[in-house]
Amino acid sequence: MRRAASYTDPVHTTDREILRLAIPAFFALVAEPLFLLTDTAIVGRLGTSELAGVGIAAVVMQTAVGLCIFLAYGTTAGVSRHLGAGDTRRALTLGADGIWLAVLIGALTTGVLLLTLHPLIAAFGVGDAVAQHASDYLSVAVLGVTPLLVMLAATGVLRGLQDTRTPLWVAVGGNLVNVVLNLVLVFGFGPVPALGVAGAALGSVIAQVLSALVLVAVVIRAARAEGAALTPDVAGIVSAGRASVALVVRTLALRAALVVGAWSVAHSGDTQGTALAAHQIAFTVWTFMVFALDAIAIAAQALTGRSLGAGDRAGTEVLLQRLIRWGWGSGIVAGLLIAAGAPFLGPLFTPDPAVHDLLVPILLIAALGQPVAGVVFVLDGVLIGAGDGRFLAWAGIWTLAVYAPLVLAVPMVADQSRSLVWIWVLFAALFMGVRCILLMARARRGRWIVLGAS
Repeated sequence: MRRAASYTDPVHTTDREILRLAIPAFFALVAEPLFLLTDTAIVGRLGTSELAGVGIAAVVMQTAVGLCIFLAYGTTAGVSRHLGAGDTRRALTLGADGIWLAVLIGALTTGVLLLTLHPLIAAFGVGDAVAQHASDYLSVAVLGVTPLLVMLAATGVLRGLQDTRTPLWVAVGGNLVNVVLNLVLVFGFGPVPALGVAGAALGSVIAQVLSALVLVAVVIRAARAEGAALTPDVAGIVSAGRASVALVVRTLALRAALVVGAWSVAHSGDTQGTALAAHQIAFTVWTFMVFALDAIAIAAQALTGRSLGAGDRAGTEVLLQRLIRWGWGSGIVAGLLIAAGAPFLGPLFTPDPAVHDLLVPILLIAALGQPVAGVVFVLDGVLIGAGDGRFLAWAGIWTLAVYAPLVLAVPMVADQSRSLVWIWVLFAALFMGVRCILLMARARRGRWIVLGAS
């Protein structure tokens, strides 16, 4: 009779560790966009121009904060590696440096946004009413940039410490506070006047500040328990910034790929906005599925860093193989869900049958690309956890160099409906496929396996 796997079985234990970190990370990732979703839903009650203004402001905010995702990823890798080496004190000192770096970058970003606020809004070429609402929202919302970046860094510290539950509870609590504050500040309640669009931004900023304070308090408590330094260390901050440069390049390359895809859709002869609408819906569905894949990537970052820091090469190799299988498996499940929902998702977003007709084939293409995407995200997490940011930066650049010219040429050689299909084929098969090939080759060569705390 075959004996059931025990807790000491390496494969069984690895799977338990992946799930322990990935499940809370998934729900935290889903909760994070709710700040913006709440603002959108509440402001939508005020009017179309108000909603359009918040939409423009959201693009600016998402771009500024999204480019700083390295604050979470880089901190997770460094903290988990020192944790694995048994030096929790150094891990928390490094985490504190990451948080101070977030404060510095946040202050600089806030200053730049305040100085360029009106030119940025004007670049969208919208009417005066929409521009005014965007200005009202953004002039307040930029005050939340620093808290948001501090949240990223502190979340990275906790992930590195193998704690994904605390960020989840903070995300849930922050969103509940955001909902209550937005309802009160937007529409007014008792002695509180109705502030409209600016009230939505103010409610979000307050919720973000409170969330950042809670996360930082958890890190401070852990640091004090280990006797870790919390004061700003110039050398440590500079080192954290230098290590993050490669991840910034990687993120820029990935975002550029998304931008050129959207540009091609916009220039595919879509005079009625039908293709853009279908593309946006498909991208929204794809992004939601990415949360599940990214949750496993977050587990990969934390576990890989810890394993390498502990000097456990055999354990790291077992972890890599299990993570690749999890990537394939989660990608297959995500693909099946998208394929099953393809005929029914369109009506949930729009009553336009023309959009529905365009949407189904590109959702099926997205579904077919999910298994490859699952592996890409997981290997991305492994290499980030290993501190292999330089390779990831170059891989992003080379992938963009192959993908961009072809996707930009699509509108020149295909009509509107075929353009949209080919753009998604190139994204799913070429962009994700080239990344997968490069990451798989890197993983198999093992050059990223550097044991020890450094």
